[in-house]
Amino acid sequence: MEAAGLRRRRNIKAPVGTFLLLMFLFLPASCLPEEAEKQPACPHGDYRTDEGVCCNKCSPGFKLVEVCHAVGQRSNCTACPADQFSDQMNFMPNCRRCRRCKLKNEEVDTPCERYQNTICRCKKGFYKYRIDSETYECRRCSSCRSDEQQIQQCSQDQNTVCGCKEGYYKGARGVCEACKNCSDECKLHCTSPPMLNTKGQDRTTNLVPVVAGVAAVAVVMLVLGIFITYMTTKRFTKRKLLKSSSQLAEASPDSCQESLVYSEEPSENNVNAQRYMTEQETSNLPDCVPLEIRIPELIYSVLDLVPVLQVKQLVRCLGVKDSEIEQADLDHRSCREAHYQMLRVWAERGSRAAGGGGTLLLPLPLLQELIDKLRLMHLGRAAEELEIKYCIQ
Repeated sequence: MEAAGLRRRRNIKAPVGTFLLLMFLFLPASCLPEEAEKQPACPHGDYRTDEGVCCNKCSPGFKLVEVCHAVGQRSNCTACPADQFSDQMNFMPNCRRCRRCKLKNEEVDTPCERYQNTICRCKKGFYKYRIDSETYECRRCSSCRSDEQQIQQCSQDQNTVCGCKEGYYKGARGVCEACKNCSDECKLHCTSPPMLNTKGQDRTTNLVPVVAGVAAVAVVMLVLGIFITYMTTKRFTKRKLLKSSSQLAEASPDSCQESLVYSEEPSENNVNAQRYMTEQETSNLPDCVPLEIRIPELIYSVLDLVPVLQVKQLVRCLGVKDSEIEQADLDHRSCREAHYQMLRVWAERGSRAAGGGGTLLLPLPLLQELIDKLRLMHLGRAAEELEIKYCIQ
């Protein structure tokens, strides 16, 4: 009878799981509750305020002074002050500060206007050396050696390009060597135009399939090693949990004595009942103790897990306004810092609403809300990582 009751309990869970799956499939990708109420679109170039009124944006070079309050009214805009600019249509109350060309060997190319930021360039004889997509430094242009000739002149974005003179070839050390000093095998390079090393190119072409094959084998071995490690860890953990559950069963025979009694020919019902009790005891074991959810640490974890192109979609799902998102973009040149500010607005607002005041700790319900939104955006892996880190059962 106990086994029959367990089967009925499982049959009740099946429709609930099916219902949740259907809800998940029909949810919109943006998961914004405002989409449920369709409103007529604003005219081109206008935006909808929090009161639902369509207002015009300010032109480049202007900032918002007062938003319109009714249909037919226009926003009040004023020109950006000196040393500030706005280079796009906006509805922001502040303009952005003009850039200053303060790097070494850097000068102003185009001064700042209220509709355009300052444009900087390297001084004559220097070029921009890119450190990353947003950072560079001005380095001095290189000069060609006596055995080289200039192929491409130094420019703002590229250093001088040099090649070997006629009668020289690119040697094994990467420097130009005279053809008269080499063997008959290397003299064929001197019959080609400068910088053309046919033999070296043939060797490189022949090495491409070999390198690709080695890389493919390395990737397969790495994936195989990860899979074997995962399966081994999973089996070890399962055995350890089963062993712990059997010890608990021996320590308290009154609670599960009936389900552990075997007859000489055990029936299928008894086997299923025993398996269910073992799973129940295993699931009751505590895995870990929940950690304190510190807001800065949580935000950086989210930024490491969520793709950059989906961060703004996530904060909109969490209730952050478009005006707050645009303000964060304007205040921070770094994309990561702007995304941090957007998530901090959501976290601090939720903490205050939960009665946390100015604390740096995030309430657990807000973390659960964040995990639910990640799953709705098909970011289940990120949600699982946060659940593991903060011991969410």
